[in-house]
Amino acid sequence: MRAAGRGGRVGRMTKPSARTELDDAELAYLRGQRLGRLATVDAKGRPQANPVAFFLRPDSTVDIGGYSMGTTKKWRNIAANRYVSLVVDDIASLKPWKVRGVEIRGTAEQVVGPHDLGPHMSPELIRITPYAVISWGLDA
Repeated sequence: MRAAGRGGRVGRMTKPSARTELDDAELAYLRGQRLGRLATVDAKGRPQANPVAFFLRPDSTVDIGGYSMGTTKKWRNIAANRYVSLVVDDIASLKPWKVRGVEIRGTAEQVVGPHDLGPHMSPELIRITPYAVISWGLDA
């Protein structure tokens, strides 16, 4: 799979696969990032994408927390449709143009109860279990 960049340049993209665990390059990249975009779909099939803070777990799942997570549209969307995508990306260089990122496609579950994301977060969190991991531009 190839991704077209600015000016028609094409960058190599890791093929989606049944790979469900993050490799060392993906883990290193994600540990250096703070913000991603979580895409969900509501019961009527309408998509929504939100900027979110994410927290990697040792078992390759990812937690998404928030101040009032249980009151959000993404929380309601996951109750209706548990398939999600989390994209974390950035621009590594403008000249030459180079983007990099990781997409985690997975199933989400609503988790309520004590967690270690911080006292400012509500007790609800979204936990993503990957079924596909896709990355690009992490070789530099």
